Formats: sequence, C-alpha cells, structure tokens
Amino acid sequence: MAGQVLTRGNKLISSNGKFVLGFFQTGSSKSSDNTTLPNWYLGIWFNNIPKFTTVWVANRDKPITDPIFKQSELRVSRDGILVILNKVAKSMIWSSQIENRPKTSSNNSLVLLDNGNLVIRDASNPSNVWWQSFDHPTDVFLPEAKIGRNKITGQKYSFTSKKNSEDPALGLYCMELDPSGSRQYYDKLCNSSTVYFSTGEWNGRYFNSVPEMSSNVLFDSQFIDNDEEEYFTYTPFDKTLLWVEELQDWETVFIKPKASCDVSSVCGPYTICNDNALTLCNCMKGFSVKSPRDWELDDRREGCTRNIPLGCSSNKSTTGLTDKFFPVPSVRLPYDAQSISMETVASAHECMQVCLRNCSCTAYSYGRSGCTVWHEQLSNVKQYNGTRNTNEEILYLRLADAELPSWGHNRREKIIAAVVGASVSAFSFLAFLLLLMIWIKRRSRDYPINKIKEGAGIVAFRYAHLQCATKNFSEKLGGGGFGSVFKGILSNSTTIAVKMLDGARQGEKQFRAEVIEGCLFMNICNGTILNWSTRYQIAVGVAKRLSYLHESCHDCIIHCDIKPENILLDASFVPKVADFGMAKLLGRDFSRVLTTMRGTIGYLAPEWISGLAITQKVDVYSYGMVLLEIISGRRNTLNECKSSGDQTVYFPVQAARNLLKGDVQSLLDHQLKGDINMEEVERACKVACWCIQDEDFNRPTMGDVVQVLEGLVEPDMPQVPRLLESILGDVQEFKFDQISGISTE
Repeated sequence: MAGQVLTRGNKLISSNGKFVLGFFQTGSSKSSDNTTLPNWYLGIWFNNIPKFTTVWVANRDKPITDPIFKQSELRVSRDGILVILNKVAKSMIWSSQIENRPKTSSNNSLVLLDNGNLVIRDASNPSNVWWQSFDHPTDVFLPEAKIGRNKITGQKYSFTSKKNSEDPALGLYCMELDPSGSRQYYDKLCNSSTVYFSTGEWNGRYFNSVPEMSSNVLFDSQFIDNDEEEYFTYTPFDKTLLWVEELQDWETVFIKPKASCDVSSVCGPYTICNDNALTLCNCMKGFSVKSPRDWELDDRREGCTRNIPLGCSSNKSTTGLTDKFFPVPSVRLPYDAQSISMETVASAHECMQVCLRNCSCTAYSYGRSGCTVWHEQLSNVKQYNGTRNTNEEILYLRLADAELPSWGHNRREKIIAAVVGASVSAFSFLAFLLLLMIWIKRRSRDYPINKIKEGAGIVAFRYAHLQCATKNFSEKLGGGGFGSVFKGILSNSTTIAVKMLDGARQGEKQFRAEVIEGCLFMNICNGTILNWSTRYQIAVGVAKRLSYLHESCHDCIIHCDIKPENILLDASFVPKVADFGMAKLLGRDFSRVLTTMRGTIGYLAPEWISGLAITQKVDVYSYGMVLLEIISGRRNTLNECKSSGDQTVYFPVQAARNLLKGDVQSLLDHQLKGDINMEEVERACKVACWCIQDEDFNRPTMGDVVQVLEGLVEPDMPQVPRLLESILGDVQEFKFDQISGISTE
C-alpha cells in the first residue's frame, strides 16, 4: 500500500512463490578515497532457482553504495509513483515516473504478479494499472511480456543487454520492433543503425525468417495490433524445462542468430571470432586483451590492444614504412572497408604501399574485387575454420617491425623447405607410380594367394581366390553402403575383410570411392576384447583421419556414414576409415551443402532428419555415437536397451546424464581388464556428448576433438542432448513411427 516501505532484507514475493522483488548486491564501485564499495540494485529474480538470475532491474545504471544504501528505502508515493528514496537526505535516487501519466487514485498498491510483472494499481479496482515493469523491460523477455510500442504515448517496449555477467548496466545490444512499421523486430547495436538480425515479417503464425516457430510445441506466439498498442508476446503451453538441475544452470533451447560470430562486434576490435573453436573470441596476432577482467565477465566490447605501437605512431619522424604485414587467411573481412580504385592500384604490392603510407591504415586486402584498406579499429572479423580461400579472404594485418622479425625469417625458411620438399616428393611419387604400374601389369594376371605378404599394397585378386578365401562368402561380418563384408583367410593365415558389392552401377561407383582409402582388404581382430589403452588410441586415430578429411584435403570430404563397420583395424589396431560410397565433397567456398539423406539409423545427425543443408558436423555427430560404443563396448541401438533388464534409457542419453552426475565408471565396458585411465574415460565421455549435441554449431570440429583427446584442451561440461532425450529418453514410450521415413541408404 502507499506509504509502506521496502528496505534491505525485506522482500516482496509473488503468490506462486516463483518471483522475488528486493535489493540485491553485485559488482563494486570505487569511492573518492579509492575504497571498494559493493553496488546495490532493486530488482526481480527467480525465487527457487539456485543460480541467482535477475529478470528485471530498476536502477541498472544507478547503483547504490554505502553509506547511502543503508539510508535507502523503496516506497509507493500517494500519487502512484514507485521511488527509491534516501530517507536521511530526503532525495530521490530512482523513480518510475513517466511523462503523460494518467491521474491515479490515492489508494494504490504494489503487487508482484505470478508472471514476474511488477504493477502499481488501484487497490480498490485492480483492473486500473498505473505502471508495470513489463512496459519497461530490461534484458529478459519473460512469457506474457511485450516487445513493441504504445501507439498513443509513443513508448517503446524494447530490451537492452546488460554490460556483462556481473554489471547490469546498459550493454551494447538492443532488441526492438521495426520503427518503420513492419511487423518484425530486430537485434541491433544500440544507438546505431547496424542491424545484425531481423525476424522477418509476421505472417499470422510466425516470423518469416524464423520458420522454427511454426512447429514449436513449447510456446504460443502472438502479434497484437490494436488502436492502443502493437507488440509481440508469447505464452508457454506447459512448464518449459529451461533450468537443468544436473548442470545447475540455464539451458539455451532457441537462439538467433545461430552463429555467435554473426552478432555485430561480439568480440570487440582487433579480435577474430570463430564459431567452430572452443574459444569464441581470440586476439589477433600482435594484440592482447585490453581488459582481462571484463573479458572474463563476457564483456568484450573493448576487445584487444596492440602490443607494440606502429612505427608511424611511435616515431613521428618516420612514415611508417618500417611496419610489416601479417597474413590472416580464410576470414570474413572487417566491416567499414575503403575501396581503392583499380586505376590507382593494379597489384597487391601497390595495395600494400597505399596502406603503408597512411599511418591510420591498419590492414589491407587484395583480391578479385581489387584493393581494400581499413583505418583505425578492425571489427567483426570471422574465421572460416579449416578452409582455404582466395586472396580476397586474406586480411593483411599491419604490425610493428619488432613484432615480426622471427616470423618473417621462419616463414622464408619454411617456404624454401616446402618448395624443395614438394619438388623431391613429386618426383619420387611419379617414379613410384610408374614402377607400381609396371609391377601390377606383370603380376596381375595370376597372383598366387600364398605370395601375399603384409604391406604389399593394392593387390588385384581373381574372384575365385576371394571365393576360396571366404569359403564362398559364408561368414558375414556386417553390411555397409551398397554391399556386405565377409571374413576371409588367405593361405598364409592372414585374416582379411572382403566387401561384395551389390549392383553393377552402384557397386562400381562405391568400389572406386573405397579405393581412395588405399586398402580394401584389412586385417581384422579375431574377437579380441580390446583394453582401454587400445580403444583410446583407436578413438584418437579415427578422429585424426576425419580431421584430415574435413580440414586438410583440397575439398572438405564429408564421409556421411561413420559407424563401427566402416572403421577397419590392421594387425596393430591402427584404424582406417573405409566405405566412401556415401561421401560428399564440400568446396572450400561453401559452408553447407544440400544433399539427399544418407547414412545409418543410430548415427544420423538431426539435420539429416529435418532436411537441412549439412556440414562436416554430421560426421562429428556420428563419431560421437561411435565413441560412446567404444567406451561402453555395446551398441547404442534401441533393441540393445530393451533387451537389458536394468536399462530402459537410450544409452547416449544415459551417458550424458551420468557424466553430469560425475559417474563415468558405470558407463565403461564391464569386460575391460587391466589399467583404466579414468581421466581419459571422462575426457572421451565429454567429447562424445559434445559431438552429439542437437545443433551443429554446438558440436566441435574434428580438429578440436583431436586436441581434447590428446589432452591439449580441457572442454567444458556438455549438456544433455534435448532432442535425443525428448524422443528416446524413455525407450518404453518410444515408437518407431516417430522417425518414419528414415532410409539407411
């Protein structure tokens, strides 16, 4: 009621107990005598969530510090205004006063509603609301809140990010309704015209650029447009599980834009953003984090600062011609570029000279579009992971001469060594091919099986020899794309795997694809239960081979059917990836490719099922499933789950849950004997669960996987894949018609 006060230690709780209004402390400020004082704010937060999470902050840009805070109180004035007062100085610290406020009753009350909306209303007539926090949102879009505008007063219902995870002050980004009148809202840099994401127009059911809303079973979305207001709002159909108890943290269930690097200035100036790396933002060469404390709090607006000043800025008597340029390949070039006329600049060297002669020039690029230079700060540089692009995607970064001498020297030596090495290798390879062709031609007509020796290379067998070795193809080991694999034994007791191709046309195509691997016949283990060390080395070996296919070939090769049957082992248990019959090439100039669904049920990434364009991350997902099988010594299939009396949870889901609980011992194959490195087991479990995340951008690259498995990088704790959990979490409730239409080949 009017006249009542709220002070430190007092709280106003919603009737459902979900939300709390009160004063809270976060961050600190320096006083005039350099004393550190805690900052206090008035806000609303979740009452029953262990991780303190605010949903609204009143004085976000005006923190209160001692001794003033001890003298402060919250009250509703008799004319219906919510105010924070210094009761000693009788001064106002913050108020809810707005212009064009209607005349209110003197009998007002402050109520925190069950949806988290704080309202001042007429105590005798609750339908008369004089003020509400939903009309003044901060950075959290709660259900039933609004984003839009009041047509009568002109007031905007918009959201502004907070400065960092500790400071609720106004941040860089705003989300608001399109002021041009279109029924869409967008994300932008505040106080700027830079828009980095827009929803597209509302079509009556969803926003055109967010088609995921059309099949959303979690929320009921509405766009309201009447004589007084126009705004977008949403209401959950049921309880939405966004808080994950196992993680003791919030889970992201929807994000736009999907790629974090598409958010303008997300990493600040002089940084490189990489969506596929474990660390999103990194400083450019020759630069260091400007404010490490803010960086730790996810506030990277200040970016990085130069380690050594440029020659022209440190010595006014020079022209800066002593500065050098460092190439940063395969990047999205910075914004705010200046193009130089092709008539003025006709070569890369001339482009470099143009930049070098201007002290404010910090970088240049020269490609098919000509010469481009940048002045002052470089922002929004994005790394295209594992790709090699043309010169127009190489940024030449200007650095002081002292920053580069060792790099330049080593680079020259490496280039000379590479040229000499490449020449020798090319000559040796051609000579080898010539000798191999002569040898094969002389001996391919009739090659006795008893002369096959380990390491003999690609050998041509007659069908009769293979028929004899496999006992007329009687012992089937498994099936792959367009064929079946059979066990065979040569006369020298060498155990081999032989693939019989199905269909002349498909078979020929498949055979040629497999020969790329270089060896169609591999030694196989004879039912041996591999120890943990061997299994771990197999996992690392497969990861390295996939990393090579994805990141080191001329074109990115997506295997599309990674599964245990397509991983062959030699006598030393060194793995090789086989069966490239379903492989897809992805040019380095493209990030995705649209293709027909292919692969094997149980190893298919979600994007296959949804019909989206794919990336190499489909192989990452399949690898994660295979890695879980290596750890557990069992199949991830549903039939395996159902046949186990004590197991009713799909194993990948169980693995993710147990990992969160710290129980990875129970996931290991019970037949494992000898030394088991539990640190490696936990590392492998983390990698596997990261690999099978629902969204491809949340999965690591295979290069990242190799680094983690080799102990070079420590990964964070992954979340439980929600798609797998919702569909397959309880096997007893799962029906195969939920994934009807999936083909295995």
